Amino acid sequence: MSTIAAPASLPARMGWFSRAEAWLDNKGKGAWIAAMVLGLIFFWPIGLALLAYMIWSKRMFNSSCNRSRRMSSHFTTMRSSGNSAFDAYKSETLRRLEEEQENFEAFLKRLRDAKDKAEFDQFMEDRAKTAKAARESEEA
Repeated sequence: MSTIAAPASLPARMGWFSRAEAWLDNKGKGAWIAAMVLGLIFFWPIGLALLAYMIWSKRMFNSSCNRSRRMSSHFTTMRSSGNSAFDAYKSETLRRLEEEQENFEAFLKRLRDAKDKAEFDQFMEDRAKTAKAARESEEA
């Protein structure tokens, strides 16, 4: 008699529904949508029930089901691989990418500021023209 052990992230004492929910959450929103579509194809009440559950539990409209996967990938990035040359390369590349991102964000801010200034200058110029035209029409 062979028993299949539950994955380490899914406790064995959880019910089948809880394990299925945790598994779908771990896979992300796409897995929920795929399960719903398959439910609609094979037996439509199951698909409708999944859709209702996704809307009721707010899984359809937020990114909470991807949170654990994002967090684990962030910690995996920071973990040492055991190869010091690769770790040095990885840390240097990450530092360089962060610096490039900061520079790009600063560039975008300067670009937005320049656009705002140009729009404000145009507004002030139009306002001055309107005021001048109003003064000239009053004088005439």
